[in-house]
Amino acid sequence: MDSLGVSVSRDPWILSTRHGDIDMSRRTALMGILNVTPDSFSDRGRYGDAAAAIAHGIQLAREGADIIDIGGESTRPGARPVSAEEEKERVLPVLRGLRRELSIPLSIDTYKAEVAQAALEEGADVVNDISALRFDAAVASLVARERVPVVLMHMQGTPQTMQQRPSYQDVLGEVKDFLMGRIRFALESGVALDQIIIDPGIGFGKELEHNLDLLRGLSTLASLHRPLLVGPSRKAFIGKLLDLASEHRLEGSLAAAVAAVLGGANIIRMHDVKEARRAIGIADAIRFGASASKEGGGA
Repeated sequence: MDSLGVSVSRDPWILSTRHGDIDMSRRTALMGILNVTPDSFSDRGRYGDAAAAIAHGIQLAREGADIIDIGGESTRPGARPVSAEEEKERVLPVLRGLRRELSIPLSIDTYKAEVAQAALEEGADVVNDISALRFDAAVASLVARERVPVVLMHMQGTPQTMQQRPSYQDVLGEVKDFLMGRIRFALESGVALDQIIIDPGIGFGKELEHNLDLLRGLSTLASLHRPLLVGPSRKAFIGKLLDLASEHRLEGSLAAAVAAVLGGANIIRMHDVKEARRAIGIADAIRFGASASKEGGGA
C-alpha cells in the first residue's frame, strides 16, 4: 500500500492509450506542445490556422514527439477564458486532421468536459487538465467512463489570478499534498489508478524560487508512484534567470528538461521537440544507461 492507501505497482511505467502504449521504463516520453490559440505566450498565435497547426503537429511527430498536446485556450497569466464552443472550433479541426495523418497518441489540453468529450470523439487519447478536475467535475466522470489517461496538474488560483503574489510555506510539501488529494478524488470518481498522471505545474501560481524548489525536489513527487509530467518549456522563470523573451529560451528550457529527467520525470512537455529529444536522450543515458539513448532515437 502507498501513502494514498491503495495498492500501487512498482513495475516500470507503461502508459496505455487507444493509439498504442508508451513505455517509459527506460526512456522519458516527450509531449509536443501544439497551441491553436491567438494569444499563446510563446507561439504568438502562429498556429491559429488549422492547416498550419496540422502541419506543425505532423512535424512534431517527425521530430520525435511521443504525444502531441493540443490546446485551444491560453492559460498564460491573465489570459481571458473562452467558451467551450470557441475552444471546440479551434481544436476539433486540428484533432481531426492529425488523427487522419498520425498514429501516435494525441492529448487535449482542456478543463472543460464538453471540450474533452468532443475531442475524445475525434480521436484524442489523453485529457490534460490544468485544474486537476477542479473546474469541471464532469471531466472526472468522463475520463472514468472512457478509460483514458488524465493529467492532474497543480495550480494555485486560476490562470487569471495565479501570478498575483503566489505564496507557500512549503511549496514541495503543499504541491505533493494537493496532488495526493486530487488522486484520491479521481479514484473516488472511478478513474483507474493506472490512468493517472501528475504534474507539479511549473509556472502555474509559482514564483521563481518556487519553480526551482519543485525542480530540485521532484523525487519527492515521484514518491507518489504515478507517472510524473513536467513542463518547463519557455516558462517565465527561465526568462527571469536569463533575462530573455520567450522565443529565446531554448537553452534554458533544455537545461530544465534535463534536470527534470534526472530528478525522476517520466514525461517532458516541450515546444522544441527536435532539440528536446536529443537533450533528453543524453539525460536518459545518464539515468538509465547508454542503451536508453539509442532506444530514444530522435531527429
